[in-house]
Amino acid sequence: MPLVAHTDLPAYDRLRRSGCEILAPDSGAFAAAPEIHLGLLNMMPDAALTVTERQFMGLVGTSRQDARFHVHVFSLPYLPRGAQAQDYIERRYTRFAEIRERGLDALIITGANVSNPALEIEPFWRPLQDVIAWAADAVSSILCSCLATHALLKQLHGIDRHPLPRKLWGVYRHRVRKPDHPLLRGVGKVFDVPHSRFNEVRADEIRTAGLSVLAESDTAGMHLAVSSDLCGIVFLQGHPEYDATSLLKEYKREAGRFLKQEIESLPPYPENYFPPAARRLLDRHRAQATEARARGGPIPYFPEQELTPLVENNWGEAGRKVFHNWLQSIDSPPTRERFNAR
Repeated sequence: MPLVAHTDLPAYDRLRRSGCEILAPDSGAFAAAPEIHLGLLNMMPDAALTVTERQFMGLVGTSRQDARFHVHVFSLPYLPRGAQAQDYIERRYTRFAEIRERGLDALIITGANVSNPALEIEPFWRPLQDVIAWAADAVSSILCSCLATHALLKQLHGIDRHPLPRKLWGVYRHRVRKPDHPLLRGVGKVFDVPHSRFNEVRADEIRTAGLSVLAESDTAGMHLAVSSDLCGIVFLQGHPEYDATSLLKEYKREAGRFLKQEIESLPPYPENYFPPAARRLLDRHRAQATEARARGGPIPYFPEQELTPLVENNWGEAGRKVFHNWLQSIDSPPTRERFNAR
């Protein structure tokens, strides 16, 4: 069902061009459908800020749930921002104080980049704790992505994340552990999910805390877990929202950092992602990049346009089904009346 473009976020135009149904706030279409108000706490860095908006809003907008969705995007203080991104947030995002006053039906919390070994010493930790504490009592369900999953498990259950020996990066096969759970309706026994992280929360510690692990990988570990009340809190450690090219663009950024001498070596290829034809193109670029850095030559052309049609999104359908099932689980609390009274 459609998204309602109740703000001037550019994401609405891009989603409309991709075929997502977007309604004007005063549209009479689907007037009988209930409104669902979702918060999207976007903690991603500047380069991924608007992409992350579009990815999560797209998952909402392609849901088959019979509702009109209002997505209220906000962020946190103390996240490192450039002047342009900060201005964008101030002009286009909703303030948390307003969201807290009016209420939400459910909340999505994105991942974030961190620079400290412990989450509790990150500058944004205290504001994030405030949001989590409010949402735990105020919304029907919280859905967490990656770093947000680590943060909520730390705050609510005392589960610490563990550093990995190297970055986990690629697309991994996951097996469903509880096929009868409502979040997994129609998903199948196995499905793929991208991961991109340096830390992990472990399935055995999650189970010990009384939570349910719904899907995990022999290589990537836990992807999907839930609180004991079925859907009150949904923990995602992977990235079902990623586009087909998300890992490609991430690899390009890291290769660029190598050429700028910000890192010492070229990154490995994301696992299970680039097909042979793409790897041949990238092998050529790696050789050119290594030579350019050694000799101080010009930065070689990165074949992004040639690589784009070679990578595929084989995780999107499962991700959309999980998201659809999550949206169906959301109750209809009286917060909606407060929004309609504006």
